[in-house]
Amino acid sequence: MIINRYFDEQLAQAGYLVGCPGAGEAIVIDAPRHFEAILEDAAKEGMRIVAVTETHIHADYLSGSRELAAQTGATLYLTREGTPDWQYAFAAEANVRLIGEGDTIQVGAIVLRAMHTPGHTPEHLAFVLTDTAASPEPCCVFTGDFLFAGDVGRPDLLERAAGLEGTMEAGAKALYATIQRFLAEVPEYALVWPAHGAGSACGKSLGGVPATTVGYERRTNWALKTQSEAEFVAEVLSGQPEPPRYFKEMKRLNKAGPQFLNGFAAAPRKWVPGSLLVDLRPLAASSLGTLPEALCIPFAKSFSTYAGALIPFDVPVTLFAESEAQASAAKRALEGMGYDEVVGWVGTEVLEGQPLARTQRIDGALAHDLATKGALVLDVRRANERGAGFVEGSVHIPLGSLPERASELPNDREIVIHCASGYRSQLAAAVLRRAGLSRITSLDGGYRAWASTEPALASS
Repeated sequence: MIINRYFDEQLAQAGYLVGCPGAGEAIVIDAPRHFEAILEDAAKEGMRIVAVTETHIHADYLSGSRELAAQTGATLYLTREGTPDWQYAFAAEANVRLIGEGDTIQVGAIVLRAMHTPGHTPEHLAFVLTDTAASPEPCCVFTGDFLFAGDVGRPDLLERAAGLEGTMEAGAKALYATIQRFLAEVPEYALVWPAHGAGSACGKSLGGVPATTVGYERRTNWALKTQSEAEFVAEVLSGQPEPPRYFKEMKRLNKAGPQFLNGFAAAPRKWVPGSLLVDLRPLAASSLGTLPEALCIPFAKSFSTYAGALIPFDVPVTLFAESEAQASAAKRALEGMGYDEVVGWVGTEVLEGQPLARTQRIDGALAHDLATKGALVLDVRRANERGAGFVEGSVHIPLGSLPERASELPNDREIVIHCASGYRSQLAAAVLRRAGLSRITSLDGGYRAWASTEPALASS
């Protein structure tokens, strides 16, 4: 048996190729939208992909399962569990087989047993794997977004991201029951392969290791150590970060069936009139001069998180990149979240002869001075960050909500933006410029700089 893990650093998402070389067959679990590497590895191992499945309807990336199954001729196994609201719209397609609790998928000598694991979502499945050529006992489990290293999947997304009111507490209770059943049925030695790692918004304290064991999680994972349902529900629903805005769109697209990409194509070097310009350069460069209408989202590890929060889905996008390679990598990342209209890219030539916008960056002392003179202090941190301390009298609008709420802010006052460190505040400055606001400054060092300059003005 072989298990290959494919980890997207931008989305902190993991997909898996599981193969039986003796039979020359393989299955893919939670396929990314760009699956070329999976096809290449299967070919190298001399294996044919005969099955594709996924643990649930994903919210944080666009699934490649449907297209991969169509391209390889594999059977696509989809969950039939859960509520009518969260069933796949393409479940009646000829190559689809619906599975649920206790059903099995066999690939050569490998048997995967579906285990209904509701809580994160009602339809969620985990797959308990037995390599029958080696042992009749299970050796590992693919837990999707149910169980992570150090955490469990959050049960509030259907309500907070998809708008299904009243589902948070019921989801948390279902998740608690799932954990108890899982611990009773899956052996401690079983290896756990989760669908996400550190950096994912699908939990609040995910660990960075690629795999763990049931026994280790039983001893170290807060959620598996919690003894009462009431304590678990309170803890799992507290302190969760705001779900990125694009999660709702991902749920819709993955439920309906993502359109096929038919391979990756680089964007041409051009700026299409009417498209949204996204400046990928480091903030040290974009803050010194960019076009006033540009969104500034550096192409770094957190690019996908901020892109999903700030880029609307209904407009074409032109990328302002340092190189064609950077533009291509950013296009792939955006396609992984369903942004299929990346229509071109440009370099620094786009700045020639144009009026430039610059982000003024200030220290804590100047921020205090401006505030005493009537400036509005805008806090763009998450709600759980603000709970640990905030600037008295400040306005709180998390960065992800800023595009639709910028109109609430005045244009006749100086606005001092702060986050935790000064990074997100510079992204927020570009959002406000696009909204027509001009008197904007960014606080270097964020809230800590404010609090350390004059702690008496900070409230906790």
